[in-house]
Amino acid sequence: MRSIPKHIFFIGIGGIGMSALARYFVAKGHGVAGYDKTPSEITESLQDLGVSVHFEDSVSNIPEAFKNHEHTLVVYTPAIPGDHKELAYFRTQGFSVLKRSEVLGEVTKDSFCFAVAGTHGKTTTTSILGHLLNEVDTNVTAFLGGVSENYNSNLILNGTDVTVVEADEFDRSFLTLSPDYACITSMDADHLDIYGEASELEKSFRDFASKLKSNGKLFVRKGLPIEGITYGIEDDSDYTAQNIRIKNGSYVFDVKTPTTTLNNFKFDLPGRHNLSNALIALAMSVEYGIPQPQLAKALASYKGVKRRFTYQIKSDDLVFIDDYAHHPEEINAVHQAVREMYPNEKVLVIFQPHLFSRTRDFADDFAKALSNFDEVALLDIYPARELPIEDVTSEWLLEKIQNDNKKLISKSEIFQTVKNSSKRIIMTLGAGDIGVEAQKLKQELQYAG
Repeated sequence: MRSIPKHIFFIGIGGIGMSALARYFVAKGHGVAGYDKTPSEITESLQDLGVSVHFEDSVSNIPEAFKNHEHTLVVYTPAIPGDHKELAYFRTQGFSVLKRSEVLGEVTKDSFCFAVAGTHGKTTTTSILGHLLNEVDTNVTAFLGGVSENYNSNLILNGTDVTVVEADEFDRSFLTLSPDYACITSMDADHLDIYGEASELEKSFRDFASKLKSNGKLFVRKGLPIEGITYGIEDDSDYTAQNIRIKNGSYVFDVKTPTTTLNNFKFDLPGRHNLSNALIALAMSVEYGIPQPQLAKALASYKGVKRRFTYQIKSDDLVFIDDYAHHPEEINAVHQAVREMYPNEKVLVIFQPHLFSRTRDFADDFAKALSNFDEVALLDIYPARELPIEDVTSEWLLEKIQNDNKKLISKSEIFQTVKNSSKRIIMTLGAGDIGVEAQKLKQELQYAG
């Protein structure tokens, strides 16, 4: 790895991937500071570690110690707008300025690197794999795209011989990695604001596959148009989950490998999509050489990732689940999971669409997925990095939903919508700031009794 300067400044430090990298460099003894648009739990946790974070884009807010281009590396996320003043300053003053993915590529280059790619399932799969390796005392660092319930962090830091990373297809970031083992969980069309066509997205995954080290192994979900070691649920893949049953709300299953069958794995996360994520993490671990008894014990202790089918309230009267799902296929997956866990219950879903472009590109698929719920409430579209697109609104999406029990609501109406509903199962879905609203709703429901 190239020599990393003693000071590192992050632009967009509050992002889940950026903050994991920031935590890593703090642990390694570097001076770390950064900018983000708004305060959050993540920025507060970084400040608790001694990281200087500011929230106004002004060169005057950059700490003096970070204004020496010879001793400071600048890391930024592609979500930062091109007219950002601090980013422009660093670029014009001779600083080394790298994307987060480029730095991640440098950090993982000299380790045995596991990379998890796919349009869905990256964060859960990465956190399962990181947990499995950590539990069996592998010398591992895992950079997670969510907060692990086991570690209450988006970073697992237990040595640097092995690294586990999410290989993010957004902005083709994953092409900076050269992993030893990689998997592709899914290749559904997404990020069409970046790729234009689904075929270009597929090409980028093929390009990623070609980045494997010469003796590397590629694992792909059965049915994807890329060759590799296959995995799937109850099919004829190289690695297959079979003899699946539900006991006390948990999956119990066996894993057929190319050479044998490994019995009696227990996994607590609901949904076939999560079972698939667990299977590929197990397959990569088996190929790496970890014995079944250690893997079974480790998987049974896995608790999940925050905002991935997270139970906020679980009582006889009310079940409230919050999830990050923001793509039609992800909504279908959580719908399958909630129906499997609660087959005789009716479900209210509160959904916040994420990005105008994604809403436009997949409007019919969103409508079809949301129509499967018994009651639907839509919030306004969360813009993130985008400006509004004419005629692309939540009202427009609502009209497409085939459900008599649907409406558009504001954030201030969430609590009353839940109180007025007769549904016992409540779900909040989306990748914007609905996670913050979910926490508010949890408090309001608990206070109301």
